[in-house]
Amino acid sequence: MAQYHHRGPNARHIRICESTRMRIFCAPVKVRSLKARIFQALSHPTRLAILETLSLGELPVGAILVRVGTEQANVSQHLAVLRAGRLVTARKDGNQVFYSVRDPRLLDVLNVVRGYVVAHLEEDLALLEELKAEDARP
Repeated sequence: MAQYHHRGPNARHIRICESTRMRIFCAPVKVRSLKARIFQALSHPTRLAILETLSLGELPVGAILVRVGTEQANVSQHLAVLRAGRLVTARKDGNQVFYSVRDPRLLDVLNVVRGYVVAHLEEDLALLEELKAEDARP
């Protein structure tokens, strides 16, 4: 059975498994809840499209609508979720509201997820080709 012990300044959050010598980070419950809320705010295709659109920089709602290609009420609802999740910021200028990504590291996270998806789709396509080749054999 693996045994764990704590070391160092982050001892409350890092454990070392005695059998494997691997460091395991154990985030406090509040941090996990915050991360879960972020992923929840990201968990809709329209919100991802909005964030990808905002990767170009700050844009007014009208430009977001055109690029995302959905109804204004729908986009407004999703922008509200992104604002509540503190993933975007809003700035009013006259009668227009401009949105931007709050922290560019979020775009890095989205790019990592995209890379993950691409890698696994490539694996799935390779498997599909193998299955097609098997089905084509007499």
